[in-house]
Amino acid sequence: MLDTRANILLACALSALAGYVDGIGFLHLGGLFVSFMSGNSTRMGVSLADGQWSDAIDALALIALFVGGAAGGSLIVLGRRKRRQALVLLVEAALLAGAALAHAFDLPFAAVAAIVLAMGLENAVFQIEGGAGLGVTYVTGALVKVGQLMAAALTGGSRWGWLPNLLMWAALVAGAAAGAFAYVRIDLAAIWFAAGAALALSAASAKRQD
Repeated sequence: MLDTRANILLACALSALAGYVDGIGFLHLGGLFVSFMSGNSTRMGVSLADGQWSDAIDALALIALFVGGAAGGSLIVLGRRKRRQALVLLVEAALLAGAALAHAFDLPFAAVAAIVLAMGLENAVFQIEGGAGLGVTYVTGALVKVGQLMAAALTGGSRWGWLPNLLMWAALVAGAAAGAFAYVRIDLAAIWFAAGAALALSAASAKRQD
């Protein structure tokens, strides 16, 4: 999936968008994540061990919403519509705009729910029909591939095959920094920028598929 320059650029843009949103969510939720469910799963396990049932339920709710978003994105991809990639991104943009509106109308739970659904849904952008795809809202897998492909390069494989995955990691880190910077200044209103970015990526994807 990271086999063309266009796909690499899109994957990095999506990782930056996810990092931006996750940086906002991490600060807003006080240490929970809106796109990194491994972290939430660990927090859930620790909370259960400590008897902090409310914290465990919060983490579980985020995980369930993320899975629901991923399922929704997959239904779009498997629906065999035209421009499915652009449609996934358009729905993501709508969810993020809805989150920003929910914040404006003082509906914090609805805002967080829409953000998490959007992050789960984003992972369907590179989904292969009938199977899994490229995760773009978390980079543990990308870092594993960096190590594996570096080893392959040292043993006669592609010299730069590891670079796209490293760029995805760097994009997510940069996005998280930008999200944190925006959140401390304008709170969840910063999600408007994420909604605009997702809409722009949807338009670019639709144009590319013409």
